[in-house]
Amino acid sequence: MSATDGTAVAAEDVPEEPAATADGPPAEWGDEDDWTDEALALLRSLRTRYRLDRARQAAYALYCTVLLLVVWGGVPSLGLFLQAAMGADYTGRGPALLAAVPGGVAAVGLAVLLLAVRDGLWRGPVMPPRATIDWLLVHPVRPGPVLRPWFRLSCGLAVFPGLVAAAGGTVVLGLTVRAGLPAALGWCLLGGTCLPLLGVCAALSVQRSERAARLARRLTPYATVLVLALAAQSALAATGHSVHWLDEMVLWSGPWGWAGIAALAPTPAAVPGSWAAGALLAASTAVCLVHADRAAATVSLTRLRERARNAASVLAALRTVELRAARLAVNAASGGDRRLRLRLPAPRRAWLVVHWRDVLGLVRSPARLGRAVLLTVPALLCAVPARTAPGSVSLAATGLALTFGHLAVAQLLEPARIDTDDVRRAFWTPYPFAGLMLRHAVVPTVLGVLLGAAGSTVAVLCGAGPAAWLAPAAVPALVGAGLVNACRGAARRDLLYRPARATGGGGGNLAAFAAWYAAGPAVAVPLLALPFSAALRSGTADSLGGAAAFGAAVAVGLLSWARVRAGKLVAQARPGRVG
Repeated sequence: MSATDGTAVAAEDVPEEPAATADGPPAEWGDEDDWTDEALALLRSLRTRYRLDRARQAAYALYCTVLLLVVWGGVPSLGLFLQAAMGADYTGRGPALLAAVPGGVAAVGLAVLLLAVRDGLWRGPVMPPRATIDWLLVHPVRPGPVLRPWFRLSCGLAVFPGLVAAAGGTVVLGLTVRAGLPAALGWCLLGGTCLPLLGVCAALSVQRSERAARLARRLTPYATVLVLALAAQSALAATGHSVHWLDEMVLWSGPWGWAGIAALAPTPAAVPGSWAAGALLAASTAVCLVHADRAAATVSLTRLRERARNAASVLAALRTVELRAARLAVNAASGGDRRLRLRLPAPRRAWLVVHWRDVLGLVRSPARLGRAVLLTVPALLCAVPARTAPGSVSLAATGLALTFGHLAVAQLLEPARIDTDDVRRAFWTPYPFAGLMLRHAVVPTVLGVLLGAAGSTVAVLCGAGPAAWLAPAAVPALVGAGLVNACRGAARRDLLYRPARATGGGGGNLAAFAAWYAAGPAVAVPLLALPFSAALRSGTADSLGGAAAFGAAVAVGLLSWARVRAGKLVAQARPGRVG
C-alpha cells in the first residue's frame, strides 16, 4: 500500500537495510564486490600521519589516569600497610565487612549489569564514528573487520574500572581480614573483570535486538528494586542482622553472586564451592564473549545510524554543559519515562488547576513516582547509623540521607522544571511566574511528606524510635532546594571560562559552576545536617521539635530564594516585565 493512501505502517513492518552476516557482505553483494582489504589498507595509509599523535594522546591520558590512581590510591594504601606492619590493627571491622560482602557485591554486580544494559538502549558497545557508518559501511566491505574492533575497545574500557575495584578490594581484604594479597588479588580480579565483560555482552544484545531492548525496559524497575534490596541486606548484615540462608541464596543466584563467592574465597568466611563458582563465572564470560564477538558484526546499519545520532545529541548537550538536556536526550533515546494515557476529573475551582496538572503529569509518568519511592529507601537507611555513630560520622550519614531525600523529592518537581525550560509555556496561567513556581511546590511537598511518613511508620515499627519522624519534617526544605535548582535558568557557562585570577584557576571555575548548578541542595543539606544529626542522636522531644522548626525556617528561606530566581527568569525572557 502506498504512503498516499494515508495508511500508517507499523515500525516493526518497515524493512531494515539488509543485515550483514558475521564475516560477509550483505546478500545483494557478491564475492567479486568485496573491497574490504583494499578499503582498510587505504584508510591505514591515510591515517598514518595521525596515528602517532593519537598514540601520544592515548599515552598521556593513560599516564594521567595512572598518576591519579597512584597518588590517591596507591600511596595511601601503602601507608596503611606500613602502619599495619608497625602494629596498627584494622581487623576490628573485618567481621562486619565479611557479613556485608554477599549482599554488597551482588548489589554492585547487578548494578553494573543494569547500567550496561541501559547504555545499550541508547548507545551500545559497537559505536564506530559517523564517517565509518555513513560512508565506509555502505560500500561493499565486510562489517566484521570494521565493527569488531569497536566492540573489543568497549570491552577494554569496561574492564579498566573493574581492575581498579579489584585492587581496592584486595587492599581492604588485606587490611581487615589479613588475607594474602596475591590470592585476594586473583579472586577479586575474577569478579572485577568478568562482570563488566558480561555487561558489555548484554549491552550488545540489547543494541542488536528490539525484542531484547523491550525486555530490558520492562525489567529495569524490578532490577532496580532488587539492587536496593540487596544493598539493604548488605547494610543490615553489616550491623549484625544477617540471614544465613538468604546470603547463600544470593551468592548462588547468578554471576553477581558468584563474584561475591570469589571475593570471600581467600577469607575465613569462604563459601564451599568457591572454585566451582569461579569456574562458572569464567566459563559463562568466555562463552558470552565469543558469541558477542561474532554477533558484533551483525548490527544493522539502521540501528547504528540511530545510535550514532543519539550519542551525538548527548555529546553536544554535554559539551555545552546542558546536563538536563543530556539527561532528557538519554531518556528519549532509551525509551525511558514511559507515559500512561490516564485521565483525572477536572477540578471545579480555578485555584486547583495548577495542582491538578502537576498530579496528572506525575501520574502519567509512573517512572518518576517509582524513583521517588526507591530513593526514599536509602535516605531512611542512611539515617539509621546516624543515631548511634560518633559526631563526625553521624553528621556525614545525616548529610547523605538528606542528599538522597533531595533526589527523591526532585523527581516530583518535573512539572516545575518543564515550565522553567521555557517560561512562555506558563503564560496561560493568571498567576505571576514566581507565584506559579511556589504553587508547583505544593504537590511535591504533600507527596514527599506522605512518603516520609510512610517510611517513618515502618522505621518506628522496626524499633527506630520517635527520631524517625524527622523524615517528613525535612521534606519542605528539600522541596525548596529542588525548586531553587529548577529556577536556575540557562547554563552559566561563563563561570567555567572566567579569568584564573578571579576564581583561582580551572578548579575554582569548576567549583563556581558546581555551586551555581546545585545551589539549592548545597545550601539546604549543610544547614539541615547539623541540627538533624543532633536530634537523631539525642532523640528528645525538644531536639526533635527544634530540628523541625529549623527545617521549616530553612524551607521559607529557600522558597523565597526560588521566587526571586523565578522572577529573574521572566525578566530575562521578556525584558521590562517581571513576574
